[in-house]
Amino acid sequence: MRLENKVAIVTGAGQGIGEAYAQRFAREGAKVVVADVNVEKGTAVAAAIGGDAVFERVDVASEDDTRRLARAVADRFGRIDVLLNNAAIFYGIENQNFSYAYLRKIFDVNYFGAWLMCRAVFPVMKQQGSGSVINQSSAAAWMHPDIPFEGDQLPSFHYSVTKAALNAMTHYMAGCVGKFGVRVNAIAPGPTMTEATKQIVPEGVMDLIVNMMMAIHRPLEPDDLTGTAVWLASDDAKMVTGQCILVDGGMIMLG
Repeated sequence: MRLENKVAIVTGAGQGIGEAYAQRFAREGAKVVVADVNVEKGTAVAAAIGGDAVFERVDVASEDDTRRLARAVADRFGRIDVLLNNAAIFYGIENQNFSYAYLRKIFDVNYFGAWLMCRAVFPVMKQQGSGSVINQSSAAAWMHPDIPFEGDQLPSFHYSVTKAALNAMTHYMAGCVGKFGVRVNAIAPGPTMTEATKQIVPEGVMDLIVNMMMAIHRPLEPDDLTGTAVWLASDDAKMVTGQCILVDGGMIMLG
């Protein structure tokens, strides 16, 4: 088991890709903290994993909440080895809402939520001299869709821009904290068949993406991402930092 005895926090682990990360980490021997704003879903995931898995409620957009979570995990397990910043607004996202207020809302969770979680766990990782932060990016950070809009209201490109910002944060943070033994990387999935994706992307559009835009002609499933996360969390990647790894079936490669 590649993560035996490591303590891993997975935010947004109550469903979808985050749940798949949490389950895989546990199978690899990690003590998993299922962190989610949804108590019912997060509790169910932790119970299904069993063993040392625990649920902790967290609103990643709240600085107080992120600090409380980090303290609770450190007090319970004595260390924090892995932080996987998966929490984001995607399910139910309002793609045609170009308002400044909504852009701020998306940034508060998708970007600042990851930044706050990193700040919360960093003192523990610095003290122990090691740690792996994995940010959940997206292939959307590289795509330039022609978003339809009416009138003079410029689109905000909210989801894609937050993921592009997360890539930049990954790069800068890795350069800053490496001297303390802390690594920072990102995973950028392509179209992944979660309930959120099925809700947002029409079936015909998904077929077009898979057959015309991807080298491997099938959409990703959440489990397709977990091997990369395990590797980045493990000691096998102990000299890997500042990287954003595309796991997208060759979509961005083909342009």
